[in-house]
Amino acid sequence: MSVRYPQGGGLTAKQREFREQVRLSAMDFFETGDDNKAVAKALRVSVRSIERWRAAWEANGERGLYSKGPASLPKLSPAQFQVLEEELRKGPAAHGWDDQRWTLARIKTVIGRRFHKSYTIRGVWGLMRRNGWSWQAPARRAVERDEAAIELWKKEVWPAVERQPRLQGRGYSSRTSPGAS
Repeated sequence: MSVRYPQGGGLTAKQREFREQVRLSAMDFFETGDDNKAVAKALRVSVRSIERWRAAWEANGERGLYSKGPASLPKLSPAQFQVLEEELRKGPAAHGWDDQRWTLARIKTVIGRRFHKSYTIRGVWGLMRRNGWSWQAPARRAVERDEAAIELWKKEVWPAVERQPRLQGRGYSSRTSPGAS
């Protein structure tokens, strides 16, 4: 199991606790005098992490290896996020947009107007994702959805698309295959 940090930043509380346990297990290696490279290999972390952990351990003992909490706290509290969800349920028209489409930029604007807090677009996406929102979860079916056309497509077009034969054998990425003149 790898203990590297995930792409995109910080860890959840559970992941921080796991990471703290890894740091505390490094303390046993430090006490026996193992070198950083051996400790890094045993714990499957980088040598640089072990160097930082050893320095913290030497400066503060076991206390230096404890987690210091999340790198930053969320800008919106859970209660504020509930208020944001209520605002989003009112729809974009209630906030001055003509169409019924929420975008991250619009949500960012609502957060700024309602809570006087500044988020980046990426930060808004992280906030929404952490709270169970998805970019592909519409609140209701599209008005222009044509069920008859969908059924027709599923019966006539999809079977033809689904049955297309796959090429057998090796293929070539070049437009000219070996042996062609």
